[in-house]
Amino acid sequence: MKLLIVDDEKVIREGVKRTVRGAFPDAEVHLAASPEEAVETLASCRIDVVLTDILMPGMTGLELMRLTRRRHPQVKWVVISAHSEFAYAQEAVRLGARDYLLKPIGKERLIELIHTLREELHQEHAVSAESQLLKQNLKYLREAVFQRWAAGLDIGRFDMSAFERSYPEFHLVLVALGSPGKAHLEHFIVDNVLSELIEMRGDGFAASLDSHHLLGLAALRLGTAIEAFHEELHTHLKRYVKVPFQIVHSGPVTDIRSVPEQVRRLRSRTVAPAAASEREPCGNSPVEVALQYIRMHFHSDLSLEKVASVVYLNPVYFSQLFKQKTGQGYKEYVIHLRMERAKELLQDPQLRLVDVAERIGYQDMRHFTQVFRKKFMQTPTEFRQRLPVGEGRG
Repeated sequence: MKLLIVDDEKVIREGVKRTVRGAFPDAEVHLAASPEEAVETLASCRIDVVLTDILMPGMTGLELMRLTRRRHPQVKWVVISAHSEFAYAQEAVRLGARDYLLKPIGKERLIELIHTLREELHQEHAVSAESQLLKQNLKYLREAVFQRWAAGLDIGRFDMSAFERSYPEFHLVLVALGSPGKAHLEHFIVDNVLSELIEMRGDGFAASLDSHHLLGLAALRLGTAIEAFHEELHTHLKRYVKVPFQIVHSGPVTDIRSVPEQVRRLRSRTVAPAAASEREPCGNSPVEVALQYIRMHFHSDLSLEKVASVVYLNPVYFSQLFKQKTGQGYKEYVIHLRMERAKELLQDPQLRLVDVAERIGYQDMRHFTQVFRKKFMQTPTEFRQRLPVGEGRG
């Protein structure tokens, strides 16, 4: 069971963590001091239970819950508050919170609740694991194909007739973020708000084009005007997004084949929020950003899903784009880079083998040795022994 505790008070975070770990030693507990940290954790780790404070700087726990529940429907939410107002509890229940706890949190009550949630999770996992995986993979495939199609890239033999049948008429909505730096939280918020609004007003989905642009395909219900949809989206984003943004939309689209041209037109109508980046040295494409991230984070999680989230792309599309740009599969590239770095580190006689393994992201020495031997036909120890005298341990 994986839990995330979100609270801006360190004493609360640590206290809840101690209680949970004491009663459930096998639980994996993550901490977040802000909603932004919570978003990062949710993006990189499949969390089962979130215990969140309500009042925090920047965004409330209820707002965090509302914005993330669509992307992480499997999460069970528990709201923690120092306030007993009925309105808070009512809103928490409306959003699907599993329970509402008042500070100070009673240990017995918390342990009892976590035990109940763990039992529910065991039952749900047994029933839905396979169906959830299939649903998620289909979602990734749909978004990956649409992203490539919208960008004018080759989609191979994929049959677009399914899109045409599902969406005989739709509008395209482009949101351009104007952040000069990283805007992971803002990008995440736009994705969720746009997706939720599309579901409320009709059918369709949202897809990330790059770190500054998100595209929505909205098949609006009869009686819902695109202008009203645009205005409603603007109102929601103005409330939550803390960086400049623009929204532009197309007229009715009835030919899926026109999407790439429609997207080019929409882009041309924005003030290009990435213009500042275009004046920077080359290296701002998603793959270049990913390569920089990989080089700087040898020791951390470099799963395909994690790095894809860093550059705001879904894993399927990112994997295809990475191989297209580098000529190597993602896993193959990461292993090669880590093993080359391992050879450099092994030349330092002060570093133990376990230190070398940890510095390149391997917590399991046996696994590190197996990968190294497969790559270089020798173990790390044998490599060191064959170094010239004065280099390595000898």
